Amino acid sequence: MDKQELGAFLRNRRERLRPEDVGLPSGPRRRTPGLRREEIAVLAHISTEYYVRLEQGRAPRPSADVLAGIVGALRLTGPESDHLHLLAGTAPNRSDLHSRQVRPSITGLLHRIPSTAGFVMSAAFDVLAWNDLAAALMENFAARTPDDRNLARNAFMPRVSDDATMYGLSDVAEFRQSAVMGLRSASARYPDDPSIRALVDELRFGSNEFARLWERNDVQPPSMLTKTFRHRVVGEITLDCDALHLVDGDQHLVLYTAPVGSAAAQSLAFLDALGADGVGVR
Repeated sequence: MDKQELGAFLRNRRERLRPEDVGLPSGPRRRTPGLRREEIAVLAHISTEYYVRLEQGRAPRPSADVLAGIVGALRLTGPESDHLHLLAGTAPNRSDLHSRQVRPSITGLLHRIPSTAGFVMSAAFDVLAWNDLAAALMENFAARTPDDRNLARNAFMPRVSDDATMYGLSDVAEFRQSAVMGLRSASARYPDDPSIRALVDELRFGSNEFARLWERNDVQPPSMLTKTFRHRVVGEITLDCDALHLVDGDQHLVLYTAPVGSAAAQSLAFLDALGADGVGVR
């Protein structure tokens, strides 16, 4: 149980709620944002004293019934509820360390799937495996060190030599939000993983934007159904983006595709013909 993070998460979510969100009158005497602690306690059917101690990081581990009451009182979404349980220590961690090993069948699939740029990303946003079309669309990952293949680090602390931020993505801000939420969730799932802790510390101290987003305590990433790249060879290209969760390794298989016969599909075919070496290292 991470008492301090649990308290911060509860406080943050309580302060975001408005009285009218839970059917309470706003009233003229509210001096601070959000609901009062005693109001959450009533809605959750627990004592105010115990809820205050939870927010202050002084309470023992809450039971499943208490957490269920708090989830309802704070109007938490599914991902937020999962995160709450992880912080409270009531959801098992997959392992002490996040996995960086990609199943051979997934690696093989990457190289067999046609007209698709694909890569596998770890829970810490490391690119672990990719196909040639992904290298042509984004960058030649084989020419980078493992640290330089971390998408969160590249989003917040881009390499000086890069001529385009995050491969020319048009929604870099949205990706940064998603990366922060993903790392916060990974930190809760793998609290003893030194590589995740080190990455989060590096980004918190090295990027004011990451630090600002981290303090928001968000854990539900926005939906990203398409991605638009500004590629230096084929120009602007908008692709469908699907991220499939590989449960056994807690990884994501990210696939970029285009409708058959579209201009984007023609651009992908051109990049596929050129290959990573033809496009050049970004």
